Amino acid sequence: MNKKIVVAICGASGSIYGIRLLKALLKNPVNIYLVISNAGYKVLEHETGYSGESFSSFLKDKGITFNKNAYLYTHDQDDFFAPPASGSFRNDGMVIAPCSMKTLGAIAAGIADNLIHRAADVNLKEKRPLILLPRETPLNIIHLKNMYMAAKAGATIMPPSPSFYSNPKSISDLVDSVIARVLDCLKIEYDFIREWG
Repeated sequence: MNKKIVVAICGASGSIYGIRLLKALLKNPVNIYLVISNAGYKVLEHETGYSGESFSSFLKDKGITFNKNAYLYTHDQDDFFAPPASGSFRNDGMVIAPCSMKTLGAIAAGIADNLIHRAADVNLKEKRPLILLPRETPLNIIHLKNMYMAAKAGATIMPPSPSFYSNPKSISDLVDSVIARVLDCLKIEYDFIREWG
């Protein structure tokens, strides 16, 4: 059985994290349920040149290859009939990369007014992995409290803080050091970073 992973891309800077995560996941036999917020699409346009084509085509144009048993399903942020909206949809984890402060606040407060918020709420209530990559700095006390509340509810808070001990040579190397940690949490194998030691 393919692993089922829910991926969301929000309207914070750092859409590269979502794209790189998809690249790493799609090398495996997985089913990806992708939700991009309206603001997320705008950031994608600005940061990556995305121009509204099918997202699968966009990824392939970026050189991302799909495992023959990998499937990418895309859902509108307002589609509450999509599988991730229901607790009866068993998945292996959800990642929001990047996670905006608006999305973090909604999750921390239990407000499920779009599919991203609802899917995150579902994963928390069903005790399934929820990994948030909050993209903001500096952090005010509201951001910190929201992170605390989300973590207390069961989310993994993973600020995209790249490591430098591997002597990165490019932005991609820095991004990969973060994505490797996400894959560790999802228990998915990868080969683009060596284990320390």
